[in-house]
Amino acid sequence: MDSNEREPAEGAVPPVDPPVVPSPRPAARPPADGPADGPVEPPAGPPADPAPPRAPGIAGLSAPYRVVTALALAAVALAACGHLALVFLHVAPSNTVSKQHAQTVDDWIYPEFEQNWKLFAPNPLQQNIAVEVRAEVRTAGGGPVAGGWRDLSAEDGAAIRHSLLPSHVRQNELRRAWDFFTGSHDDDNKPIGERGELSEQYLRRIALDRLADDGVAAGEILRIQLRSATRAVAAPPWSDEKTDTQTYYRELPWWTV
Repeated sequence: MDSNEREPAEGAVPPVDPPVVPSPRPAARPPADGPADGPVEPPAGPPADPAPPRAPGIAGLSAPYRVVTALALAAVALAACGHLALVFLHVAPSNTVSKQHAQTVDDWIYPEFEQNWKLFAPNPLQQNIAVEVRAEVRTAGGGPVAGGWRDLSAEDGAAIRHSLLPSHVRQNELRRAWDFFTGSHDDDNKPIGERGELSEQYLRRIALDRLADDGVAAGEILRIQLRSATRAVAAPPWSDEKTDTQTYYRELPWWTV
């Protein structure tokens, strides 16, 4: 079939290529802080090493403080050892060392560290002994007037009761003075030797010192008199023992001041 149109040759057909799609560009991230045109800080370096831990106890102190602490501990240790040694010599049986240093031991022990072993004796104390005093005072009119009895032992007990640091001087002064007096006097209150006269002076000074605490001037006191009130400790409720709890008094003669 004849036609004026001619078919193109195969080699004249242009090749068909797929369209090229441009790859998307990543969007720019906004800066975390500050404007985009601000200065850029350099990255931070690694964290600094922490300070080494402090050694516990004395080793953690500086050299001068370690020396001072060591000297203080040594002084406390020496004082404790010396105290224990003196107490041991005081309570131990009499020996050469205790006899040679008897004055040093007594000066350290009395009156604060006195040891009383009567609690462990075969016959422990079963009595309450109170020391009382009264004074004869000159009145404004010039006549003497005797006051009432004052229980010094009860006052000492009230002063140390419920105290965290009770005074051994307050506990033992009056009690030992009365024991000193009774041990150096006979039943008629007459002194036995020089120790008897010394015990009277010691007991009198203690009584006057206690009376002065009430504001009574020493010049107004003419005479003083002391007595003891002894009462046996009652037996416990579970015991069948019968105890005489009556109070017995021992009055001393008047002493002129």
